[in-house]
Amino acid sequence: PFQGFSLDFDIHRRQRGKEGQVLHRSKRGWVWNQFFVIEEYTGPDPVLVGRLHSDVDSGNGNIKYILSGEGAGTIFVIDDKTGNIHATKTLDREEQAQYTLTAQAVDRDTNKPLEPPSEFIVKVQDINDNPPEFLHGPYYARVAEMSNVGTSVIKVTATDADDPTYGNSARLVYSILQGQPYFSVEPQTGIIRTALPNMDREARQEYDVVIQAKDMGGHMGGLSGTTQVKITLTDVNDNPPKFAQGVYAMAVSEDKVPGEEVGRLKAKDPDLAENGLVDYRILEGDGMNLFEITKDSETQEAVIKLKKTVDFETKRSYTLKVEASNPHVDSRFIAWGPYKDTTIVKISVEDADEPPSFMAPGYNFEVEENAPAGTLVGRVHAKDTDIMNNPIRYMIPRYTDLEEFFIINHEDGIIKTTRPLDRETQAWHNISVSATEIGRSLISFLDVNDNAPEFAAQNEVLVCENVSPGKLIETVSATDKDEMAHRQHFHFSLAPEVANNHSFSIKDNRDSTASIFVIRKGLSRMSQDVYHLPIQINDNGVPPMSSTNTLIIRVCSCDSKDTILSCNVEPFILSAGLSTGALIAILACIVILLAIVVLFVALRRQKKEPLILFEEEDIRENIITYDDEGGGEEDTEAFDIATLQNPDGANGFLPRKDIKPELQYPMRPDLRPIGNSVDVDDFIKTRISDADNDPTAPPYDSIQIYGYEGRGSIAGSLSSLESVTTDSDLDYDYLQSWGPRFKKLADLYGTKDLVDDNS
Repeated sequence: PFQGFSLDFDIHRRQRGKEGQVLHRSKRGWVWNQFFVIEEYTGPDPVLVGRLHSDVDSGNGNIKYILSGEGAGTIFVIDDKTGNIHATKTLDREEQAQYTLTAQAVDRDTNKPLEPPSEFIVKVQDINDNPPEFLHGPYYARVAEMSNVGTSVIKVTATDADDPTYGNSARLVYSILQGQPYFSVEPQTGIIRTALPNMDREARQEYDVVIQAKDMGGHMGGLSGTTQVKITLTDVNDNPPKFAQGVYAMAVSEDKVPGEEVGRLKAKDPDLAENGLVDYRILEGDGMNLFEITKDSETQEAVIKLKKTVDFETKRSYTLKVEASNPHVDSRFIAWGPYKDTTIVKISVEDADEPPSFMAPGYNFEVEENAPAGTLVGRVHAKDTDIMNNPIRYMIPRYTDLEEFFIINHEDGIIKTTRPLDRETQAWHNISVSATEIGRSLISFLDVNDNAPEFAAQNEVLVCENVSPGKLIETVSATDKDEMAHRQHFHFSLAPEVANNHSFSIKDNRDSTASIFVIRKGLSRMSQDVYHLPIQINDNGVPPMSSTNTLIIRVCSCDSKDTILSCNVEPFILSAGLSTGALIAILACIVILLAIVVLFVALRRQKKEPLILFEEEDIRENIITYDDEGGGEEDTEAFDIATLQNPDGANGFLPRKDIKPELQYPMRPDLRPIGNSVDVDDFIKTRISDADNDPTAPPYDSIQIYGYEGRGSIAGSLSSLESVTTDSDLDYDYLQSWGPRFKKLADLYGTKDLVDDNS
């Protein structure tokens, strides 16, 4: 029958062990009709996939093997004689994992089938050529602030196109590259968990986490892919409300009616939504019955209103103790409480100009009829209830006494008749008396809203480079030169030209103040150290006025505790951070040093030239040549022998100029001052011996020349001036045999013989 592969079946062998034990070799789990070829093979030759062989093939070449199916003839080729199958192209398992082929053996001459067709599969064996990929990234997740360590945040999943059933090419391991120490990731599952306790949303709300997935089980050589996870901390009620002030001062006029607003205050809670809701109530105080408190649901402010009228003359001030509390408390953080705060509100009563008050609500007087004019009827009395206690002016309105039967004294309120009265005509007279304050005439000018509001203070705002987004950096307020009423409010907004800036934002607190926040991450003094933020301020006057004021924000260098170190640009130029005084001192020192150098050079140039030459010249470091040939011992009469003596040598010390002697040699005992009568030859020999043996003598590279030939010298004159006329007995004919280099010399000295011969 037709055999599929040369490696179809494994041999079932039995072997005998050393002790006669029968050992069984297990059969390999290969499928008989499958070939394997590795993907992405890039060798120089086509890769051998396998070999087909038929039992009827006797090896004489009469059998022809034919291959058909997927990729036959293009990807896979077969040697029709041997049955060897080769792959001619690079295969990619991710494109096609296997190929189904059909093999058949036919007679080469007749093409008749010798075996039935046999189908087999070529599987592409996987290699690690695909990195892991996060198909659903980037991820966005939320986790509650103050969560316990290990709280699950989100699960990220990466996929690998390699074969998960073969090797470790698709076995992934997750790790965190960015986001420590706040978060961690489980290596096998990709679940991100919190790793740091008590993460506070109010301190930092967003975190950028980078997760890496690496195949090959995370071992070296594996491929990797990354994804970003943006994690946002959600709010919990972990902050109690807090009043900005311990005492608030308010004022109310005594002429106000119940229900009117006295003032507002607010307890700030950095939590969000229902966690930041605040309720207010009056705990105690002497004004509990006169004032009430409500809440503005839009602004979360406490509104204090007048419940009953107040009287300046009766009581001039009241005190309230107000409590702010969270209506929704998280049971997990009750121990962090209490979630409430208290403050004191002091309300002063302002005096209003009230009309005078009569001592009695009505007066009854009797007078006899027919009494003469000017008869006293009675006296009314009114009093000014104000603190000023101004004098009173009394009057009888004419519409109550049309016939003018009575007259009243304007100052003391005494009423008298103007003529006799008749009881039978009119038994009763009902008149009214009015009392009016007599005060100073004050002329007040009604204020017109003709001044625009402006900043209450023009201070610079200092902000750290590492400030986190969302941080409050300043609260600004405004003032107005116009008459300030307690109902006047200011509204703040960014100027239209910077409404879409990406660095700062503004929030109108609706209490005539505004909060400035940073919305940009990572301010840098290198790129910009000062920001000018124009803010528009509007008042509620009639007509309304507005102005644009510029808030200067300066970026500063801070430490890890947000303590400002420097706000100037000098640190970018001088890393040492020297002060201005230190810089001036350094520059002064440099100028002084330059002046000293210039002065030194000038003094050097003023020195005389002979002095410079004298300093540089040392007779012992120069070659001294004596051109006197000498005349024997007679020279002692022409020269003073003392000039040949070294004065230092007489003392036994000959200093060197090139090195400093390590030892000071004492004076030799046999060295004595030499007189002028000694033999010069012996003197020179002694000096030469001393110079050779004394390490403190002049430098060894000095040349000492003694031009004395000695007593009785037989040497003649060395001068060549007379040699022209002197016959020489020397024979220079040998120079002719020294070659061409000495030809010129031979011609000079050999011409004598030639001349003699010719003569």
